Amino acid sequence: MPTQPGKILSSIRLAVGLGAWLSPGVTAKLFGMDTAANPELPYMARLFGVRDVALAVGTNQTTGPSRRLWWQIGIACDLFDAAAAYLGGRSGSLSKPTVILAGGTALAAAGLGVAAMQAEDAAPV
Repeated sequence: MPTQPGKILSSIRLAVGLGAWLSPGVTAKLFGMDTAANPELPYMARLFGVRDVALAVGTNQTTGPSRRLWWQIGIACDLFDAAAAYLGGRSGSLSKPTVILAGGTALAAAGLGVAAMQAEDAAPV
């Protein structure tokens, strides 16, 4: 089982991922996105959602080097999500509040991923 930071991150990934898959409009609105102006948003939210569910399952169903790889993949995804939020803000396709919410959430998830890896590296075998 993952350490405490890993449990927190996996739980968040599972909740956000399932929310994005099952109720993409509500999840998008929570991040300040205009669902009425973006009819493709549910499709994109579900792509994101299933990825987060897969990351949660991967980190919960593996151990050792395999779990570390799942943490690394998750951190990379989170950093690219933060970069996407920044680019969306820069191009004007995302509002400033959405950039802050989405980008901040992605950076926080990356930080939790690093903390989870470090905690597992430090845990006795």
